[in-house]
Amino acid sequence: MSEEFGPDFISITDEDGNEFELEHLDTMDFNGQTYMAFFPAVEEGKDEDDEEYGLIIMKVVDENGEELLSTLDSDEEAETVYQEFMERLFEEDDEP
Repeated sequence: MSEEFGPDFISITDEDGNEFELEHLDTMDFNGQTYMAFFPAVEEGKDEDDEEYGLIIMKVVDENGEELLSTLDSDEEAETVYQEFMERLFEEDDEP
């Protein structure tokens, strides 16, 4: 019997001190690195089809023994990891 849980949300703060709430979709280990995929939480009164509500991919980095989320290093890394996440997400949708 499978149990369904609600979405997981996290709050992150960028370098400028702006706080964002993200919905965690999936975590993946790829090429020796851990990546996490998120969608921005939809704010009341905002349109979730707006381009700023696209998939966000961040990697987990260890800084002084603490796990932090970081942006990807290059467009090539972003594209490769994005394709891997898309394959995983669509693969899960195809399973009965």
